[in-house]
Amino acid sequence: MDASTIGLIGFAVVILLLAARVPIAFVLAFVATVGTFCVYAFRTGGFTPERAINPTASMVMSSFFDLIHSYDLSMIPLFIALGNIAHHTQITTRIYDAANVWLRGFRGGVGIASVTGCAAFSAISGSSIACASTMGRICVPEMRRLGYDPRLATASVAAGGTLGSLIPPSVLFILYGIFTETSISKLFLAGILPGLLSLLGYVLVIMWWVRRDPSAAPVDETPRAKGARRKAALQSWPALLLFAVIIGGIYGGIFTATEAAAVSVALTIVIGFLQRTLTLANMWSATRDSLTQTASIFLIAACAKVFVSFVALTGSAATVVNLVTSADLPPLVLIAAIAVIYIFLGMFLDPIGIIVLTLPFVIPVVDGMHMDLIWFGVIVVKLLEIGLITPPVGLNVFVIGNVTGRDIRVDQIFAGIMRFLPVEFLVLAILILVPWISTALPNGM
Repeated sequence: MDASTIGLIGFAVVILLLAARVPIAFVLAFVATVGTFCVYAFRTGGFTPERAINPTASMVMSSFFDLIHSYDLSMIPLFIALGNIAHHTQITTRIYDAANVWLRGFRGGVGIASVTGCAAFSAISGSSIACASTMGRICVPEMRRLGYDPRLATASVAAGGTLGSLIPPSVLFILYGIFTETSISKLFLAGILPGLLSLLGYVLVIMWWVRRDPSAAPVDETPRAKGARRKAALQSWPALLLFAVIIGGIYGGIFTATEAAAVSVALTIVIGFLQRTLTLANMWSATRDSLTQTASIFLIAACAKVFVSFVALTGSAATVVNLVTSADLPPLVLIAAIAVIYIFLGMFLDPIGIIVLTLPFVIPVVDGMHMDLIWFGVIVVKLLEIGLITPPVGLNVFVIGNVTGRDIRVDQIFAGIMRFLPVEFLVLAILILVPWISTALPNGM
């Protein structure tokens, strides 16, 4: 049996096991190890398993070692810790508080404040699911208290939560950069304008929704205390400072992305203790959560690295590249086909699973057609972002459903999401047709 056939069989087995809901880390490690063993065992023509044991063990262990000792990977626990610590110090919610005070007098204002708060949370934490979970606990009860339509209240936060994947820092951008060997700093900068464009799209959807159905968002006429707007705006300075340190430091060449993460974590701890919003108990809770989340991501990434080595060994990626090249597809048709695959996978798999599963096959094709990998990274993350709210298994939707409990059904959340999805696809089309939106800031470094 030739190596490329083993590779394609291995990929099919991965899909079947994932469909059976086996955890992706175990699937990738198992298939890659068994597949590598078979490649070496069949290399001499017959089946000689005794010759496959040592090279298989060497490949698996070296793949684990190379990934875990990657310098770029160190920014994942730093940015995860930054998000958790900033949450406990209330830094991530003060932008929402400020926007809420300024906008709640307008119809749909609290909904707009919610997606703005999600954007602020995303600018500090790199996880969409963490963003949806945290902001869902804060924003949804407030909107329901004011009489908002449950579909609007939940869908706005579920959609806004996806910004954690696009607005830097982003765990998905970090993993993409590691597996494609592209600049993570440039990827972070590339996500800023697309993230703001997505935020604008969500705001326009809310404005259109409440204009067509004013009863969906009653106006809050509660009088505000004198100076409340100025006070709320001033209290949001820590979040703005952290964003300036991360993005300004990277864009100005002062920090690498890893250095910016470390400086931001230290700065957040100092701010938290000075403002007396961070206690030792909160610090331990944030550290424990960060360790758990980091271990989960590292396990998936390490197993994915083994799978990447298996794909390279079999040459199946080269087979896919040859098939695509021989088909002579126009670039837009190829991107459209890739988008369909990602959206389909997004209906059933989590974003990290999708990105580590598909990149070994997709990147050689895209690189072979001389497409900009920074721009393509933005497209991939945007597609993964759409998958977070796409039925039947939109993870952000179920996160919001768990937060709200039995008061709001999941089908109601999906009904609200259907009003946001057209804008998501419109933004995706704009990003594909106008690459400048993604490449302007990275090229200006």
